[in-house]
Amino acid sequence: MTPAKQQPTGWLPGIFNDFFGNEWITKSRSTVPAVNIMENENNYVVELAVPGLSKEEINVRIDDNNHLIITVDSKKEKEESCKGKFLRREFSCAQFRQTLLLPDNIDEARIEATQENGLLTIDIPKKKVAETEPKRIEIK
Repeated sequence: MTPAKQQPTGWLPGIFNDFFGNEWITKSRSTVPAVNIMENENNYVVELAVPGLSKEEINVRIDDNNHLIITVDSKKEKEESCKGKFLRREFSCAQFRQTLLLPDNIDEARIEATQENGLLTIDIPKKKVAETEPKRIEIK
């Protein structure tokens, strides 16, 4: 007795299996870090996950358009420490660029960045705004 051949229940599941299968997709070698952005009354805090990177591989700057630009260029090739050939290799160089538009109320001179335990933290203080009474405009 031969087994009964199952009829497809519809074309949609087959297409999704074919389309979302990863056999034909090559992985990108670029990495985008996870980012947290927080605000309180005195400052903004930007956190980026940068595990395994040294502070020398990270560049933080502000451009002329008031963008905070964070770039990483890590080219760690550790083949000399390998005791055989790679069957699969996903550890390689990491390059990324994250650009954030900064608000107008920041104090650029006091921005600080620290890196500890795989976390890059950028503290962006707000300018101190003197509280003044609203200017009354006389109606003529």
